[in-house]
Amino acid sequence: MQEQTCCFTGHRELPVWVRKQLAAKLEATITDLIDRGILFYGAGGARGFDCLAAQTVLKLKSSYPSIKLILVLPCLTQTRGWRPEDIAEYERIKAQADKVVYTAQQYTPGCMHKRNRHLVDNSSVCVCYLNRESGGTAYTVDYAEKQGLEIINLAPVQRQKASRQNRRLVHTNKGR
Repeated sequence: MQEQTCCFTGHRELPVWVRKQLAAKLEATITDLIDRGILFYGAGGARGFDCLAAQTVLKLKSSYPSIKLILVLPCLTQTRGWRPEDIAEYERIKAQADKVVYTAQQYTPGCMHKRNRHLVDNSSVCVCYLNRESGGTAYTVDYAEKQGLEIINLAPVQRQKASRQNRRLVHTNKGR
């Protein structure tokens, strides 16, 4: 199943002007992956990119009923402190997911990393929105690279850097 699975990771804050263009890129990327035999899509349930990716998978299920959305959530209290509209969308996505996995019952300092590692460890492709070198998304993409996953970064690149550490910022989704 791992070779048929894609995980998503990305920043929680997405500028409004980015969302529409990013949604189109996600749809095209997921469609390409479906054509390659990727049928399982893991998302971490966070606001921002995770939510947009999950929404896109759910949208594509009407045309591709064999694809599955798997939510891998860090804890039962993930939405604590979220705005009511974000919680409502989280619950809508959770209700439509094909499978929901919790990596911990309660919040702990390491529960987000545990969730991210679970997503990566069960995938062969990582679709991300990464445009900075620090934080949870950068950590997850670094880990995915070390595990040998194919990385597809949908973030626009400001500049290309030559070092290995910064290569992941290079847009790898060819033709888009």
